[in-house]
Amino acid sequence: MAAHRKPRQRVFGGRAGRRAATLALAGAATATAFEGPAHAEPRLTAAQVKARVDRLHREAEAATEKYNDAREKADAARDRLDALRDEAARHTERLNAGRNALGATAAAQYRAGALGPVFRLVLSSDPDRYLRGAALAERVADRQAGAVASLRGQLVEIDRLRKEGDVHARELRTHEAELNRQKAAVQDRLATARGLLARLTTAERAAYGAVPRAGDPGRAGDGARAVTAADGVRAPNPRAARAVSYAYGAIGKPYLWGATGPSGYDCSGLAQAAWRAAGVALPRTTYSQINAGQRIARSQLAPGDLVFFYPGVSHVGIYVGGGRMIHAPRAGSTVRVASIDEMPWAGAVRIG
Repeated sequence: MAAHRKPRQRVFGGRAGRRAATLALAGAATATAFEGPAHAEPRLTAAQVKARVDRLHREAEAATEKYNDAREKADAARDRLDALRDEAARHTERLNAGRNALGATAAAQYRAGALGPVFRLVLSSDPDRYLRGAALAERVADRQAGAVASLRGQLVEIDRLRKEGDVHARELRTHEAELNRQKAAVQDRLATARGLLARLTTAERAAYGAVPRAGDPGRAGDGARAVTAADGVRAPNPRAARAVSYAYGAIGKPYLWGATGPSGYDCSGLAQAAWRAAGVALPRTTYSQINAGQRIARSQLAPGDLVFFYPGVSHVGIYVGGGRMIHAPRAGSTVRVASIDEMPWAGAVRIG
């Protein structure tokens, strides 16, 4: 029974006891240091929060443009796939109709019997009439041969359409996967930004979201200010004036990533919608829009020109004159007038 007794704990006394106690306290202090304050994130200043949130919004906007591109490609692949399926269905209907017609002809011939042409001629009471009928039957047989050839052609075309459809189906799945990946990237950046902003006081959050004063002349729904800017520079053509007028009418509407109006916009969505109102079809993304017109120098800007920012060309605004633009800045903001000096310049184009 003694072998099952719990061993007695050795109690240290004197100098050994004091040394053990010191080591134990030191170990506890070390553990507390690792488990406590070292894991607490340092308090960020309002300026640091703003800098991080600005960076997250830029990353979100870059991901938004990639999302827009993937959605445009997915939509095109889906439309092509639907068209191919419709075309294959039409060919299948014609194939089935041809098969039914041939089947009916074959059944009629079977019911008519299978006498050879010589015996039919001998037994016929009217040989001349039989010969005329035989010539007609030969022509019918030729048409049947043509119908069979047509059916074979339908089968070949249906097979081609199905193979092409498989290619577009794979392409669609690829674009949809990219679409979901960029959507997740946008949502992740925006959620992190919201978490950072939650650390600020109410007053600090209000200051961050305040609209920068850029000398907004107000809306110009009637197009009056769109024709001639405050600095006296006129829009280069009536279409540009209509695009600027549309942009003024969008002021105050929310930034919605992936949106092209009319209830909300992202930056390239606003540019596309404004020029669509002027009768011009622009590409969907910023890095396509920058190649949609004539490149111009900053000193040549006129109302209606598209102005681009950041090294990756991830943001666009519509120039309205006086060094200002109308743009959709970021998630949580609204369409507004701003200075073109607020962001790193990337280029400008004039839409013809």
